Amino acid sequence: MPPPAVRPVCTEAPSVYAVRTEEDLVTVRHAVRAATVGLGFGIVDQTRVVTAASELARNAYAHGGGGTLTLEPVRRGGRRGLRLTVRDEGPGIPDVESALTDGFTTGTGLGHGLGGARRLMDEFAIETAPGRGTTVVATRWTAP
Repeated sequence: MPPPAVRPVCTEAPSVYAVRTEEDLVTVRHAVRAATVGLGFGIVDQTRVVTAASELARNAYAHGGGGTLTLEPVRRGGRRGLRLTVRDEGPGIPDVESALTDGFTTGTGLGHGLGGARRLMDEFAIETAPGRGTTVVATRWTAP
């Protein structure tokens, strides 16, 4: 069955999505695409944000045992943006610097997800502690 059509929907209120199943990952990608369309992102930036969100949500699912993704439209000056906040309650990231290095992986992936997501977004921050989970906040701004 083909994915649902992307509709340019974006509200000013944050939207929270569960990241607990493979199906949730698909839902997140569609929601992020719709939000970027609604905010007026060009196709290249839409793809960047969807890719970053997909990587971050997959990490929360695979390494953090699931979590949430919050989409929040933001404004700064005359610019609009989309802030992604991905939270999990997993084991945390023991060495953030290493985790951001291309090729570093604790699973079966290629080790490009976290660092790649950081490169795709304009702002990127990680808060993590052993046994207390991880929160990643990443924002992409529309062109001026």
